[in-house]
Amino acid sequence: KMNAPPTFESFLLFDGEKKITKEQDTKVPNAAVFTINKEDHTLGNMIRQQLLKDPNVLFAGYKNPHPLEHKIILRIQTTSDYTPQDALMNAITDLISELSLFEERFKECLREKQDG
Repeated sequence: KMNAPPTFESFLLFDGEKKITKEQDTKVPNAAVFTINKEDHTLGNMIRQQLLKDPNVLFAGYKNPHPLEHKIILRIQTTSDYTPQDALMNAITDLISELSLFEERFKECLREKQDG
């Protein structure tokens, strides 16, 4: 454990480090690469799955460059009248709604168990 980095490095942003950065993909039309810092497969896979539900998203994939690098790289390609940034914002908004509904239903089930 001597060489292990401090555990907080996996979730705390360093000074000046942005949570998310965007780079235009110059090789592919309507495509962008987003780097999301301090996240892993948990969020990467959820966002990818949500993006793939969108009919205007032509491609959505992510990778974690290295297990000791706490970031994911998300590549999105969309149809010509829809930007990758819009696709990402919509996917995140929809995920938040889905998770809120899940939380409500979960709490409801807990209450029923406690009351019943």
